[in-house]
Amino acid sequence: MAIDPRGADLKRYLQEDPGGPVVMLNLLRFAEGGRESYARYAQALRETFLPRYGGEVLYAGEGGTPLVAEPGQDWDAVLLVRYPSREAFSRMVADQEYQQVTHFRTEALTEAVLQPTTAWDRG
Repeated sequence: MAIDPRGADLKRYLQEDPGGPVVMLNLLRFAEGGRESYARYAQALRETFLPRYGGEVLYAGEGGTPLVAEPGQDWDAVLLVRYPSREAFSRMVADQEYQQVTHFRTEALTEAVLQPTTAWDRG
């Protein structure tokens, strides 16, 4: 199962950039004991990397029993993180210091969805 974005994923992500801010939808499924490891990653993200790259957590919460979903489509946690641009997110994941803590996220998860979203035009 995919956990971390790869080079080809990031290249496509940047090529599809419509410009402006991006909100990353994170759907997380934890490994046994993974919540502790993810908490270490989340602390580094909040304290160091989000401020450095202009990101902010908009929402973080526990997943509940789905009302509408196929079997196996439930998630342990949901996270919404806003970045000023796709480029800011890409610079963050390429940061050498970030690379030293991202293993906490990788070790914590058995499966993840990391999906960029953009706001609908309200005009």
